[in-house]
Amino acid sequence: MTPATDLSMAVETDPRWAAVRARDRTATFFYSVATTGVYCRPSCGARLARPENVAFHASASEAERAGFRACKRCKPDREGVDPKVREVTALCRLLEASPEPLTLDALARHVGWSPFHTHRTFKAVTGLTPRAYAAAHRESRVREGLRARASVTEAIVDAGYSSSSRFYERSQELLGMTPTAFREGGAEQPIRFAIGECSLGSILVAATARGVCAILLGDDPEALAHDLERRFPRAELLGADPAFEALVAEVVGLVERPGKSDLPLDIRGTAFQQRVWRALTAVPPGETTTYSALARALGAPKSARAVAQACAANALAVAIPCHRVVRTDGSLSGYRWGVERKRRLLERERG
Repeated sequence: MTPATDLSMAVETDPRWAAVRARDRTATFFYSVATTGVYCRPSCGARLARPENVAFHASASEAERAGFRACKRCKPDREGVDPKVREVTALCRLLEASPEPLTLDALARHVGWSPFHTHRTFKAVTGLTPRAYAAAHRESRVREGLRARASVTEAIVDAGYSSSSRFYERSQELLGMTPTAFREGGAEQPIRFAIGECSLGSILVAATARGVCAILLGDDPEALAHDLERRFPRAELLGADPAFEALVAEVVGLVERPGKSDLPLDIRGTAFQQRVWRALTAVPPGETTTYSALARALGAPKSARAVAQACAANALAVAIPCHRVVRTDGSLSGYRWGVERKRRLLERERG
């Protein structure tokens, strides 16, 4: 894995990157872009930077001390932050700096609020509960540590896990592989895949030992293969065997007759993305929802754009049914694999 790829992955797995992509106006951190020398608010309307060029900062002064100048478009050096957002930002920094998990009561005392108000306000601003935010930060830190350190144990402890055994219990879920394999960039991780045809065009199905990790739709089989290679740059990509062909047939059947999926899945994403994807799987076949409704269901009503970005990042077509999300007026919104495919999937579900 090249340094640029390594940096890109570190940023893309950081919960703050979703806020930048969604132009989240409630987010209170700042980000800088190495290639321009400028720092911005997450809500800045400037062209989205490449993730390997991005760094995050807790304050404007921190970004300026690092040598960056304020963006002339979003003017991040000017005040005007909601006091509640400022307090939540302070709690985020506290959670990130604490070597031990902090209780909700401790966070509430820090800002002088009730535990209930602290929990509700934190979730409204960040889209995550304090506990989920702390967990996402630990996961991000351990990924960075595993890429940078020779000792797996050192990376786990430095990330804030109280014991290695507790992390190992969830390592496959968090990393999609063993910590040692992740530290080596996923090298030699076997992924079986096959490309076939279905009524919606070409389809690529890929799976690890844990389950299906990609279902990609398109018009160009070669482009689908390249997409898989970009997602797993150091994995050992293997052709299908007879047992795998049976799994592919099951996936194709799901495309032809979309409904509730019982496929074993290997789901990889940030904490917020996984929350969105779990919410999507709760939408019954034949029914639809909206980005705003999903945001409200997650307890983060201001995060509709972040929800849309999470849907766009879904690599498991149909199995995670992002095709069931429509505009508020009921019309079809964008779909990663084409609006026409989305229309046909919904028509099939409605019978």
